[in-house]
Amino acid sequence: MSEISGKVVIITGASSGLGEATAKMLANKGAKLVLGARREERLKKLVDDIESGGGSAIYKIVDVTNKDEVKQLADAAVDAFGRIDVLVNNAGLMPLAPLDELKVDEWDRMIDVNIKGVMYGVAAVLKTMREQKSGHIINLSSVAGHVVFPGATVYCATKFAVKAITEGVRKESNGEIRATNISPGAVATELTDHISHEDSKQMADDMYDDAINADAIARAITFAIEQPGDVDINEMVIRPTSQEL
Repeated sequence: MSEISGKVVIITGASSGLGEATAKMLANKGAKLVLGARREERLKKLVDDIESGGGSAIYKIVDVTNKDEVKQLADAAVDAFGRIDVLVNNAGLMPLAPLDELKVDEWDRMIDVNIKGVMYGVAAVLKTMREQKSGHIINLSSVAGHVVFPGATVYCATKFAVKAITEGVRKESNGEIRATNISPGAVATELTDHISHEDSKQMADDMYDDAINADAIARAITFAIEQPGDVDINEMVIRPTSQEL
């Protein structure tokens, strides 16, 4: 039997991209899924698809910048399934632009989603995982969490923060909570769709010409979860073979 079978897994940003691909893959492995995102129609369809394939899933509409909504997502997992085994902090934004453009509203939004949203996820599951004396927090950083590049300063800062948060969870885990930081390179998702700065959008589109499928990251997440309880996969960087950054 798979190490994943029967595990209760919360996924944020589950309505598309990496979150959706991960939900489908884990459902096929027998996980019980609790899916959060803002787009209810997509969540409904995903749950229907999982259930029609014999899987188990529920959903809640969640904006990860709202700590109460994130807590309600965690509470829904406990109410429905009695525990929380894994949190996949996947929700994120990448509105690239040079600092000189002073897109302060976009900076604020990235900080709220990419950093505070991750912290709200940790806060929502930590008490339950402590009581269980087990759990696994998987955070989605980026190659931008390892190197800073022009036009992405604030985005890189948020992803460096995610890496730091993950390591902090590991060091404060007392051997009870596994922590995994996954840093994707260019992956075919909606991440580049909301870049308002024209030159930055072109740069991102060029980089994403050779983007790999979201299933590549779903496989990495699955690999980390399915390890025996005494094995903690702490860091993975996954990028297209052709990607230089």
